[in-house]
Amino acid sequence: MNALSRVLYEGLVRAALAEDFGLGGDLTSEATVPAGVRARAALVARAPGVVAGLDAALEAFRMLDAEASFAIERGDGTTVAAGETIATIACDARALLGAERTALNLLCHLSGIATATARYVAAAGGRVAIAETRKTLPGLRALQKYAVRAGGGANHRFRLDDAILIKDNHVALAGGITAALDGAYERAGHLVKIELEVDTLAQLDEALAHARGADVILLDNFSAGDLAEAVRRTNGRALLEASGGITLESIARIAATGVDVISVGALTHSVTALDIGLDIGA
Repeated sequence: MNALSRVLYEGLVRAALAEDFGLGGDLTSEATVPAGVRARAALVARAPGVVAGLDAALEAFRMLDAEASFAIERGDGTTVAAGETIATIACDARALLGAERTALNLLCHLSGIATATARYVAAAGGRVAIAETRKTLPGLRALQKYAVRAGGGANHRFRLDDAILIKDNHVALAGGITAALDGAYERAGHLVKIELEVDTLAQLDEALAHARGADVILLDNFSAGDLAEAVRRTNGRALLEASGGITLESIARIAATGVDVISVGALTHSVTALDIGLDIGA
């Protein structure tokens, strides 16, 4: 997969370190570790999963020691077993300890997203694209969406200006589906896609009856049976996205209906971090 651009994480890592150091610096390391000591350590997986965010994690050590060196053994997008080394680090000992928590916070969180995504992709059996939503942590959206890609998933829109996504509240305030679609086509440029959320098969029929319809129709909280019926009625006239309450236990059933995309907010808003530790002297 493509490397994560330093532009996306340099400022975030710097802000995280500044938050951690405060005005007084790392009091514990300065009190217990002699100045100038060099040390080696390894980032080690404590549980199996998929790695994501390694470059951002290593940036924390590099910021505190410009001469830090790294040996990467398992890069982003690769699977690790419990006990497997992801990367080794050689740098100033105080820098190593000062950067440890920032590095692990990023690496564990992003690897947790990649791991969860990989599980959803596997459970869907390769029949449908698995995407996240905009239910992301402020300031972390680009990295979280990158982690979804590291796990084999696809990305939904990044920002409000990426595409027009007409949701139920837009429909209510616009005065209905037809009015909302009319307004969308008046505003959209020729490169802007339009997606419409519907809650029922009746709303789907109204969308399909519109003169121009929508590029993508989001089927919100549909049962598997209604999803299959939506696929039949749409008959290829729009991409279909299933969303709402989808779990690892239900995703195979949802994928089998023939929808094109399944979006899962839980990939970013409530993911469990992958357990990764920093072992000194490795």
